[in-house]
Amino acid sequence: MEHCYFGDIHNHCNASYAHGSVADALKNARLQLDFVSVTGHSSWPDIPSGPHASQTVVDYHNQGFEKLERGWRNFVHEIRSASIPGKFIAFPSYEIHSMADGDRAVFFKDDLQSMYKPGGIREFQELVRSKRANGEEAFLLPHHIGYRQGFRGINWEHYDEKVSPVVEIISMHGCSESDEAPFPYLHTMGPRNGDGTMQAGLARGYHFGVTGSTDHHSAHPGSHGYGRVAVWASELSLEAVWEAFKRRRCYALTGDRIELDFTVNDTVMGGIGPFSPARHIAATVLAGDALDYVELVKNNNVVARKDFLAKMTVEPEDGLVGKLAVEVGWSERGVSLDWDVEVHVHGGSVLNLEPRFHGIDIVDPTQSHNGDFHFSNWTATEDGVRFRTRTYGNPTTTTNTNQAMCVEIRGDRTTRVTVRANGVDHTCRLFDLLSQSESWYLQGFLSGAVHLHRFVPETEYKTRIEWNDEGDGAREDFYYLRVRQRNNQWAFSTPVWVEAKEE
Repeated sequence: MEHCYFGDIHNHCNASYAHGSVADALKNARLQLDFVSVTGHSSWPDIPSGPHASQTVVDYHNQGFEKLERGWRNFVHEIRSASIPGKFIAFPSYEIHSMADGDRAVFFKDDLQSMYKPGGIREFQELVRSKRANGEEAFLLPHHIGYRQGFRGINWEHYDEKVSPVVEIISMHGCSESDEAPFPYLHTMGPRNGDGTMQAGLARGYHFGVTGSTDHHSAHPGSHGYGRVAVWASELSLEAVWEAFKRRRCYALTGDRIELDFTVNDTVMGGIGPFSPARHIAATVLAGDALDYVELVKNNNVVARKDFLAKMTVEPEDGLVGKLAVEVGWSERGVSLDWDVEVHVHGGSVLNLEPRFHGIDIVDPTQSHNGDFHFSNWTATEDGVRFRTRTYGNPTTTTNTNQAMCVEIRGDRTTRVTVRANGVDHTCRLFDLLSQSESWYLQGFLSGAVHLHRFVPETEYKTRIEWNDEGDGAREDFYYLRVRQRNNQWAFSTPVWVEAKEE
């Protein structure tokens, strides 16, 4: 039996050029992830030089590469020592930049005595092929693939699906599912380019799984909203997680925990099924919030869509199961505010807890920060949860850096929820939150605020969908799912492929 586990396998700390310690990164990962790979920056064989290159950029990269090499053995030991089979899995990785072929995160399961610094990505691919031919486990992960080729975007001409069974399509850089996908590239590295997207690679006939990871540079793997990866695995162990990536049993998320799987004629996500003119597609979704729609994409075209009502009619005489997100933050921009929040459920029971914490979003390695990088924690209580965290105000009106906790509750018309935030109590009836949210302030206008989101019943975030489709077998077809929640959190599945008809 497979289980769904959530992780982040591409993120950074001050082991090379970034912020926050390895210890901070591991503590933050344990807050809300099942598995993590912490990533160091290793090398850049074709780093720009000449009149258009910034010497500052060249210098901090080279200094970061040297720092990781000096501390490599301690880096590997600290990360691998953090694993607790069945509870939390941690493994190291490092990153190679490439103007010509696009960046790669590098994963060696066993050969971790030293880093390899090749002359380019193609040389690294040859090394991985030779390692795997000898039975050693290794793979390369292309990421922020959507940049233009030659500007650190992927070069599909040099892509090898055996060396790179999975490709990262969501991170702080944005989403590269397509050049019209949500979350455009806004980094200084430039915009998306259509030929660098997931859809462009699939159209070329490649087979790969898709992942998300934060690419966070401040020791906060899983920082909510910037990208995560989910795998379907037999257990929470290094071996099972690696096997899931090899089999492409994975998919990309922005932040919320969305359990997603689907089959085409009983071929599971990531698989390649035999030709059949009739295709039965079955999808199951257990989302983190109210679903907006689920789309079925065939050969890069939407061929079916299931829309969900804005609000479902619920009559909870016999009980009610749903999710309540408690969000804190706001206040004035740049003002540090520490939070101590307790959520108590009266006349009901807590079924599950999902933290949705952000890290400090410092991407520029030359920017300083005087505070610490591990400032959140949470503990389940007898009737709810207590969490402590910190906010700094949202830097823009479209950038959410608040902190949140999602509580799944079983209750009825009598169930009440009390939230105590920094000593300020607020109690409301769970049933009243079915229709609308509530918010309040700690100390008046422009002070920190608390938002109890609308209580979302299970009927709005749990579904099974079935479609039927046909194919003539003239070419290999691929299908994948695109899931959007009403809170603008997303999931993108790895495809299922259906082989072409034999001549």
